Parts: sequence; structure tokens; C-alpha cells
Amino acid sequence: MKYGNRKTVYEGITFDSQKEARRYRELRLLQKVGQIAELKLQVPYILIPAGNGERAVKYIADFTYIENGKQIVEDVKGYKTRDYILKRKMFKYLYCGEYVVFREV
Repeated sequence: MKYGNRKTVYEGITFDSQKEARRYRELRLLQKVGQIAELKLQVPYILIPAGNGERAVKYIADFTYIENGKQIVEDVKGYKTRDYILKRKMFKYLYCGEYVVFREV
């Protein structure tokens, strides 16, 4: 149990928290009614490539989906660690723009 979160299983998928599982249910409904498309879970993004004997630094998005022609990258957060804040800043710098939007729920 990290930061007071409880792993939660929904539709055979294990989520890191009840909040994340609840958000997944909401997104599934939005996809069913056509408001979003291409819902994906746990999508990795490379922030710093591997090299010089070091592993790559990755940010793993809780969810990604298409909404109004834009790629939405979403993270469900309760407690924001320093590591998460740094990776969020790097992700926004490298990936966000006209067609990619970052959301924190």
C-alpha cells in the first residue's frame, strides 16, 4: 500500500488505487458514448533515452485517449512525489503541444 492507496481490480485489471479504477470506469463510459476514442492504459513515454550504461528514464501515463482530435495523456494523482513532478515537467516539455494535452485528475 503506497501513499495510502489500495490496489483495486476492475474488469480483471489491477489499478494502483480506487481513484484510478473509478476514473477508468468513467473513461470507458465516455468511450462507449463516443466522446473519446482509443482509450489505452499504462502507456510509456521515453523522457531520456538509454545510453552510456544507463537505463532510459520513462514516464508511464495512467491513460491516453483521443478527444476532439487531440491526444490526451492523463495521470490520476493523489500524492505528488518529487519524482512524479520532475517527470511531469519533462513530459510536458518534450511532448505537449497543439495535439498532445496533459491532464492531471
